[in-house]
Amino acid sequence: MQRKETLIAVVEDEGDLLELIEYHLTKNGYLVEGFLSTKHLKRFLDEEEPDLLIIDRNLPGEEGSEFVHQLRQEGYDTPVIFLSAKSSQQDIELGFLRGGDDYISKPFNMGELLLRVKAILRRTKGPQELLGHRDILLNPAKREVLIGGERVELTKLEFDLLEIFLRNRGVVLSRAYLLDQVWRDLAQERSVTVAINRLREKIDPDRTKEYIEPVRGIGYKLR
Repeated sequence: MQRKETLIAVVEDEGDLLELIEYHLTKNGYLVEGFLSTKHLKRFLDEEEPDLLIIDRNLPGEEGSEFVHQLRQEGYDTPVIFLSAKSSQQDIELGFLRGGDDYISKPFNMGELLLRVKAILRRTKGPQELLGHRDILLNPAKREVLIGGERVELTKLEFDLLEIFLRNRGVVLSRAYLLDQVWRDLAQERSVTVAINRLREKIDPDRTKEYIEPVRGIGYKLR
């Protein structure tokens, strides 16, 4: 079943403050997952699609803005609010440069935090774009794929791959282009072939529709 509530992940190493933030966000109708460090957050992000991250910068193990910078390099575009005692102009600028969408300095007013949360969600959860082709319907905001009206579960990589094809219908996409747009790292071209084969098995298990067509010596295209 598709989640309708807004999910917010909060990373704050001060337990009392984390509980206070969780309380006020929950009271305002949000689903909240709290973390004392980034240690388990990455696994959570691989399994869930939160609508917003609220992250302290002074965290044990890994500094918050460095963690967000790494997420951005991996292609995560979930909006981020930094909540930090690092309040100099240089600190704030660095937070934005590393991928933050907003920055609140400690000590802070809980009412202001709630207003900024609402403002960011209003911008990022506006009218939803739908991508369609034949009997495929993809909702980028909800990370949902329907094939012939039936929901199909895809991994993040498979979803991103299908979205790229839907945004380039009929265009031949080279393996190098797909590596750059989806993997964004030093993965090998073999990774593209494996991922596309897995995607094809999920969206066309009977191989009767042949949505994705290989183009010899170049790459693939959606047909």
